[in-house]
Amino acid sequence: MNSIIGNSLKNGITYTAYRDLVKQLADQDSTTGNEKTEALAGYTKLNNKRMNRWDKTVKVSESSQALLAEFETKVTWLVITESWCGDAAHVMPVLNKVAELNNHITMKIVLRDENPELMDAFLTNGSRSIPKIIMIDDSTKRVLNSYGPRPSEATNLVNNYKAEHGALTPEFKEELQHWYNSNKGQNIIEDVTQVLCELQPSVCQ
Repeated sequence: MNSIIGNSLKNGITYTAYRDLVKQLADQDSTTGNEKTEALAGYTKLNNKRMNRWDKTVKVSESSQALLAEFETKVTWLVITESWCGDAAHVMPVLNKVAELNNHITMKIVLRDENPELMDAFLTNGSRSIPKIIMIDDSTKRVLNSYGPRPSEATNLVNNYKAEHGALTPEFKEELQHWYNSNKGQNIIEDVTQVLCELQPSVCQ
């Protein structure tokens, strides 16, 4: 596992480089991943627009900024994603905003289909769900925690809908997009701050 994570960290790219990649693919009507379908290329183009919007509009409250400033463990957030993933388009700009507020947090990004062994070590209910954030201690290289693929409130919405209807419908997926838009990344910020509090309890005292 250490070698798998080590190789992924070595090959990981910055958020800025990832955004450049997604923009380039969107301009070329293409996509990341093993499947190069017209539908996935369309999602990449849509997600590029979503991330452009969130990059400009995500706000982190002063209280959350104060908590984040207390976190002093040097960590790397290794994020597994693909350009066509709708959840990732909402989650990743928020993670980047949070990471930018604390110089102890480094964010590296790898693609799921290029890192199958890494992905299979961090499945969600047996599924290769993304985005998945692996939090790694820089000094020990130990995995401290993981987060994703969705914020806690969205996860509850999805689980409740699946329990009642068996599968997610296009209508529900549209409702989920509306939830992301109305929540404006705040649930993600709350979730991540809570994880940091668990890693370093003094943050929330």
